[in-house]
Amino acid sequence: MATALTIAGSDSGGGAGIQADLKTFAALGVYGTSAITAVTAQNTRAVEGVFTLTPDEVVRQIDAVASDIRPDAVKTGMLANAGIVAAVADAIQRWTLRPIVVDPVMVSKSGHHLLSADAVESVLRRLIPLAAVVTPNRLEAEVLSGRSVTTLEESREAARVLHGHGAAAVVIKGGHFEGPTVVNLLFDGHAFTEFATPRLDTRNTHGTGCTFASAIAAQLARGRSLPDAIEGATAYVAGAMRHGPAIGQGHGPLDHFWMQRQ
Repeated sequence: MATALTIAGSDSGGGAGIQADLKTFAALGVYGTSAITAVTAQNTRAVEGVFTLTPDEVVRQIDAVASDIRPDAVKTGMLANAGIVAAVADAIQRWTLRPIVVDPVMVSKSGHHLLSADAVESVLRRLIPLAAVVTPNRLEAEVLSGRSVTTLEESREAARVLHGHGAAAVVIKGGHFEGPTVVNLLFDGHAFTEFATPRLDTRNTHGTGCTFASAIAAQLARGRSLPDAIEGATAYVAGAMRHGPAIGQGHGPLDHFWMQRQ
């Protein structure tokens, strides 16, 4: 059975972070393991608090997993600060873990900052060069590339910049753009590929970024090519949003097991 490791923060509401990652792994037939970077007190409406672990506590979890259950793919999510980013990058290199899906989580759906300002440079310098693919949304792409990202053409330019920082491939997610179609844009260093789905009129968007990156990691762990993994992840997230349960009063969660109920 294929295995995957997620290195991210937890979500006490269950819709994002470690909880969403592990649900996604399970739904897509992959055995999931985890290393928690921070505990968040959050629900569908807001992040009420963040309690960050030390870099050493995070690394000990990675070491425990990698020394026994060798992951076939790794996904990173909320890393909180520069110290954790550097420690995670060091552990990935020490264990020669590959492929790495980097979801550069910076701000929660409710607007709470989940990555310190000093950590952005560490993500660019230490983590992105290890990535098989980095999966920023529009706002994250702006911060990481240092340029405006409001159109598809600007997304192409930002993707080129991030590829220049060492990522093997970049996917700029289309959920934060306007228009009737969501376009996830892949740049592999040579060509651009667009993965389009109709935009859904739903409040069930909590954890979409975590779920998308985890779905890519799960399918890479199972040996699929990157384009196939992104195509599958795009369809999986759209279905999970479409079948999202009526839970909570804010940004509702996804139904990660929607395929099993079809």
